[in-house]
Amino acid sequence: MKQRPEARAARASSAAHSDKAEALALTPVSRETEARLDLYLGLLRHWQARTNLVAPSTLPQLWTRHVADSLQLLSLAPTAKTWVDLGSGGGFPGIVLACALGETPGAQVHLVERNSKKAAFLREALRITSAPGIVHARAIEDIVDSIDGPIDCVTARALAPLHQLIGFAEPLLRRGAKALFLKGQDVEAELTEATKYWKIKPLLHASLTGGRGWIVELDQIARR
Repeated sequence: MKQRPEARAARASSAAHSDKAEALALTPVSRETEARLDLYLGLLRHWQARTNLVAPSTLPQLWTRHVADSLQLLSLAPTAKTWVDLGSGGGFPGIVLACALGETPGAQVHLVERNSKKAAFLREALRITSAPGIVHARAIEDIVDSIDGPIDCVTARALAPLHQLIGFAEPLLRRGAKALFLKGQDVEAELTEATKYWKIKPLLHASLTGGRGWIVELDQIARR
C-alpha cells in the first residue's frame, strides 16, 4: 500500500525533528545560534536542488551528519575567534562555526572556496544568518598567505589527504594557528603517509557523532 503524501511528509518532519534533537544533545548551542543554523539549513536545502552541496543521501541527517560534526570543533578551541576553513564547499564546518560565533565580539571565519557557485551560496548563507564571515573565491594556495592578522584555527573537511592538507595550512600553522582536520576511518593510514613528508605530533580526538570519524589536531609541523 502506498503512503499518502501527507503521511510521508509527517514522517519526514518527525525524522528531521529527531535528527536535530539528537545533534543538539551532543553539541548544545544558544537559541540565537540555533535560529541561524535553521536559516542556513533551509537555504542549503533550497540550493541543493541546483548545486550539489552535500551528498543527497545525508540530507535526512543534516544536523547529526554535518552540523554536530562541525560544532564539536569549538570545544577543542574554546577561545578561538578567527578561523580559516579550507575548501568550504557547502559550509561545513565554516558556516556552522560562523553561526555559532555570531555573539562573539571580534569573531571572523574566512571561508576559502574556489568554486564560484559554492562561493555564491556561502555568501548568501552569511547574509541571511548575519554570521561573521568572509568568502574568498580563490584557490587555497593563492589566499592563505594574504589573510591578514592572527589566525587561531584552520579547518578542513572532506577536502584532501592529510599530507596535502598540512601543505595547504603550513603558512597559517607557522603563524601560530592550530589545525583541526575532520577525517574518517582511514585516519591512521593518512597519518602514516603524512609522516613521510612532515614531522608532526598529532592529537587524535574521536568524533562525538560516531561513524568512526576523527579530528586530527596539529600545531607544530616541520618539513622532512
